[in-house]
Formats: sequence, C-alpha cells, structure tokens
Amino acid sequence: MGLIQAAVGALGGTLADQWKDFFTVPDGLAPTAALFAAVKKEQNAGRGSNTKGSDDIITNGSRIVVPEGYGLVLMEQGAITGFAAEAGAYEWNSEDQNSQSIFAGDGIVSPLIKTSWERFKFGGQPGAQQRAYFVTLKELPNNRFGTQSEIYWDDAYMNAQVGAVTRGTYTLKITDPILFVKAWVPATYLEPGKVFDFTDLDNDAASQLFNEVVGSLAPAFSMYTNDPSKGNRITKIQQDSVGFAQSLSAAVEQNYQWATGRGLEIVATAIISIEYDEMTRELLRNVQRADALSGARGNSNLQASVASGFEAAGENTGAAGLVGLGIASSATGLGGLQQPVPGIGGQSTPPPPPAAAAAAPVPPPAAPAAPAADDPMAQLTKFKEMLDAGLITQDDYDAAKNKVLGL
Repeated sequence: MGLIQAAVGALGGTLADQWKDFFTVPDGLAPTAALFAAVKKEQNAGRGSNTKGSDDIITNGSRIVVPEGYGLVLMEQGAITGFAAEAGAYEWNSEDQNSQSIFAGDGIVSPLIKTSWERFKFGGQPGAQQRAYFVTLKELPNNRFGTQSEIYWDDAYMNAQVGAVTRGTYTLKITDPILFVKAWVPATYLEPGKVFDFTDLDNDAASQLFNEVVGSLAPAFSMYTNDPSKGNRITKIQQDSVGFAQSLSAAVEQNYQWATGRGLEIVATAIISIEYDEMTRELLRNVQRADALSGARGNSNLQASVASGFEAAGENTGAAGLVGLGIASSATGLGGLQQPVPGIGGQSTPPPPPAAAAAAPVPPPAAPAAPAADDPMAQLTKFKEMLDAGLITQDDYDAAKNKVLGL
C-alpha cells in the first residue's frame, strides 16, 4: 500500500507542477524589507487555480515580474544561477527535469514518466530545489543608531578631546546583491515566507550591523571634524547629512568592510541629537567666545567693551578712573580708542596761561607724584587680565608689552 501511495503522490505532484506559474512580490510587504522569496499568484480575480504544486519547483515558461527598485536572484540546488537588475517580466527556463512541462512544449513522456520516477525515489517529493528571491535596490530607511553613554574623539575645531551622547537614523543600500546573499544573509532567511529586514529586532544579522555602526561613530566624528574640507566644525554635522554619512560609511568600511565583504553601504544619515558632556559644553562656550572676538567682529566688540569701561569708570571714580583708562588705551592703541589726557603721558602739554595772568608771579608747581597706572608691572597685569578675558588678542598684548617696556 505504501508503494502505491508513494507512486500516486509522485504522479500527482508531477502533474501539478506542469502548470505555468506567475511569481511576484508578496502582499503587505514592509518598506524596510531587504530580501524575500518570490511568491506564486495561484489565483487571479478568482480565475485559475494550482494549489498542489511544489514550493521548490518552478515550471518552464512561468513568468516572474520584477517591480522597479528590485533585483531578482535565481537559485537552483542552493546555488545562485541568475540575476536580473532591471524591472520587467522574465520567463523561467531550466534544464532541470522537474521544470520541464508538457505545456511548455517538452512532450509528455519526458516530464511525466521520468520526473515521476525520480520523485518516487524521494517518496513523492521533488529531488530538486528552485527558488527566486527579490532584493531591494532602493535605499532602506529607518535604521537607527544611538549611544547610551558618551563617545570620545579628538576634535580639531576645539583642539581637544570631546565627548557626547548621540542618536539618529541612517539609510542603507545593497550595492552588491549577490555578495550580500552569499556572504551575509543567514540560511534561515532563504526559505519561503521569510523576510530579511534590517529593522527587525529579532534579526541577529541586523543587530550585528547596528552594533558595528555604534562602534564606528567615534571614528566617524573624528574623521568629520578633522577634515579641513568640512571646515573642522562639529556644528556642521547636523546640517550635512550626506557629508557625515560619507565619514560614517568610511569608518564602517575601514573597521568591518561592509562594501567589499557584504555588499552594503550607508547612504545618508539624520542626526537627531548630540548631547555634549559638561566639560565639552564649557569648552565649546570658550571656543565660541573666542570666535566672536576674532577678526572685524572682534574689533567691534573690543571697542564696545573699552567704551563701556570708560563710561563705568566715569560714573564710579570720576576723573581718576578716566585717567587710568586713558593710559591703558593709549598704551595699547586698541581699536583707535587711545585718547591723550592732559598732564598724562609724554605727548600731552599743558595749555598756555591766559594773557592777564601771565604777568602775575606764579610759584613753581610741585612735581606730581606718579600715578599707580604708570607702573609697568600694573599696566602689564591689566593687559594680561584683558588677554585672559578674551578682550584682546595675543598680538595686541605683545604690542602693548613692548610699548610699556620700551622695546
């Protein structure tokens, strides 16, 4: 009885596999799906039916429709035998005995008798495996990355090591589908009904890629901020998604060989947040303050600061305060604010006496005591404080020092 049922099963399976099938992408496919098996359309608007065919047999003459943005990978006996990267309808044609069909003009004896005999030896199951897979050639979105603690890198903009917690997303692209299937996709996803999705939390291969991206963030930040073509500015990263993606892709390739070993590439990134640690935030404030006081903008800020100093000195200490500030500004020549004060400095001369008072005898004035502001040490101390506060540049300080010391 077992022999009869096996023979019946073999013949019935052979007849069912004579049908030409229509293959396409499955329904309800997620936009992040990267690899999945082509499925048979067993019915079309209620017309046509073939529910007895084998899952691993594709009859000669069957059509496979490839949509835009997808590639078609053909496999026989577990090996890749064909690939198509252009959209359109393709016709399956194989030399395998199981694929031959009386409806494809292959005759009746060959496909029915020989194939049934081969299946009889396998208990009614086909002794071959033929499958078709679709590979996404589009960018695959919504791949997330993030760090739970600070990552550190050497930053040319701040001229120091900086640290931050960051998170964002990136898009992936399969640049070499054949290499991707052969070198990276686990065998469990090469089964009917399975979908390889990079965003699937249960996909161990995708989780490994996530860990490798996180491990490459610090080198990527370092590459970006130390690249003169990017202006060495960390602040540009969130505005330059493509530029940072290139740095991240280069870091991933250098560490894990995504492109050459797996057929994958990072195309674009979107950084949602960068949260610097406390020391980096303080350093960033100092660097930004120094930038604001550099160049023409720095001269304007410096002149405004000195003018405010004159106003405050006049309000708080009267003429004495103005005299002290006058000496400082005369010595430094900051922003053209040097103003000679009568009685102070080698260039100032007392005004001539009125004619009426010239005839009256006037006792010679006593020599005034030198104010504390004439002390070179006091002047240099003041200039050093202004330099440390970012009000003057190193060149301004050196020029003032040379003038005070008479160099």
